[in-house]
Amino acid sequence: MAAGAVHQSRQSSFCGQPLHVRHSSCVTRRSSRIPTLSIMMVKPTIQFIQGTDEQTIPDVKLTKSRDGTNGMAIFSFDQPSVFDSSSEVGDITGFYMIDEEGVLQSVDVSAKFINGKPSRIEAKYVMRTPREWDRFMRFMERYSNQNGLQFVKKMSNAYPSPTRHWYLW
Repeated sequence: MAAGAVHQSRQSSFCGQPLHVRHSSCVTRRSSRIPTLSIMMVKPTIQFIQGTDEQTIPDVKLTKSRDGTNGMAIFSFDQPSVFDSSSEVGDITGFYMIDEEGVLQSVDVSAKFINGKPSRIEAKYVMRTPREWDRFMRFMERYSNQNGLQFVKKMSNAYPSPTRHWYLW
């Protein structure tokens, strides 16, 4: 796949953003001009409003089908920082997971209110193919390393398939 290309599957709701790779000026090496590439690293982050990073670290529950073809991640944010800034920067437009590969996104976002005040956000991200699953896991590895989360595998008694959680370390 060429740099900057985005894969979209007919079965997928994934709508990523391309990683733009800048071509720097050519350098001379042994009388030949060889182009060099500069890749900017992007800090893995989560956003509910594009351009505004969420500061609250979520609990993440992850499930995967037995055959490994699909799965779901449920992110739970207690007192997310987006509630503090949403009146200044706009409304929640979705759930965006951003890293150096691009953006994974979902519109399955719900808020919980207590006594008329927002207290919690839950966002769901569905993976319908092994490729989407692998891409999500790469994001979570980067995000976990950046934010001190630990991956804990847990077998649920209620369901025969494993349930995985990321916890704050």
